[in-house]
Amino acid sequence: MQSIGKAIASSTKNSRNNAFIESLVRCYATKEMRFGQDVRERVLQGVHKLANAVQVTLGPKGRCVVIEQPYGGPKITKDGVSVAKAIELPDRFENIGASLVKQVASATNDVAGDGTTTATVLTRAILAEGCKSAAAGMNPMDVRRGINLAVDHVVKVLKSRAKKISTTEEIAQVGTISANGEREIGDLIANAMAKVGKEGVITVADGKTLENELEVVEGMRIDRGYISPYFVTDQKTMKVELENPFILLCEKKISGLQALLPVLEKVVKTQRPLLIVAEDVESEALATLIVNKLRAGLKVCAIKAPGFGENRKANLQDIAILTGGEVISEELGFKMENLEMTQLGSAKKVTVTKDDSIILDGAGSKEAIRERCDLLNSIIAEATSDYDREKYQERLAKLSGGVAVLKIG
Repeated sequence: MQSIGKAIASSTKNSRNNAFIESLVRCYATKEMRFGQDVRERVLQGVHKLANAVQVTLGPKGRCVVIEQPYGGPKITKDGVSVAKAIELPDRFENIGASLVKQVASATNDVAGDGTTTATVLTRAILAEGCKSAAAGMNPMDVRRGINLAVDHVVKVLKSRAKKISTTEEIAQVGTISANGEREIGDLIANAMAKVGKEGVITVADGKTLENELEVVEGMRIDRGYISPYFVTDQKTMKVELENPFILLCEKKISGLQALLPVLEKVVKTQRPLLIVAEDVESEALATLIVNKLRAGLKVCAIKAPGFGENRKANLQDIAILTGGEVISEELGFKMENLEMTQLGSAKKVTVTKDDSIILDGAGSKEAIRERCDLLNSIIAEATSDYDREKYQERLAKLSGGVAVLKIG
């Protein structure tokens, strides 16, 4: 009887728990539902509220918007998508309308990089007129088809009136408009475009002076410096400068002495410098390089390969194509002990600091470099992640044009 009583008590307790959980599920599953003209009006109100805040930034004479931030001071911007992303409306249905416009602005920013305010204004107009048509009894699908036909016609007209810009002055004019009318920044953008070309990358950084500056990095810049300061050739600047060096590219760590000795012996006979790019160089291998540099006068430097995992392999392959060498990888059947001189890359000059390295005028085939750039362009076009797209663009810039940095004081 006692066991039966316990079972009944346990069953009652479980039933109460299940009822409590069921009530919680019901509570969380509750949705407020609206239909017809009422919900259209509230969604449209949210669209109007967001568009009213964004539209003041439209055009070269647009005004700035001050946005409160959770941390630090307020943000002053004229960027439509930044204003749109900062808006959250208290009414849930109005916020749905605002979110629709945010999606349009973000998509426009991803595709074109600008024009977000124009996209917001057009979206508001299309939604407003579409709701009017639906309220008047028109079939929403017919309205949609009409919008698509109108868009196709407008795009054709715009393309027929479009003018390709090519001169530095025209680029400066466009840059000046994008920079809120600041001619100095427009000229900097034009100069950067002239130096790195269409395939180059232009980035913006905070300057350390009161003046605006343009820094252009020609050749391939690797975000890795020398492993040991003992490789330095210029004590005043603490740089390693190698003229016409061989470049050894290795996918794995180099730690053993036996694997490295055959390569060093072959390079010493040529009396040319050597740059080693590997996952890491450590232990006996690093000590051997330093001793040969200090005692035998061998001009040598070792740096770590940029990136991690699969990204590191891709970066090494980029360097190999630029310099005309091959990546030493056991997966491909290559071993350091059997390395031939033809597998080494070369360049006109390599400069290495404690933070980065620059390879100038690599000896790679122009045709191979162009094919690699075409491959990266196709990957960029299909990339869905902003992070991946940015990394591919950086690799493309290093291979083809270079990197320009606008330092704004």
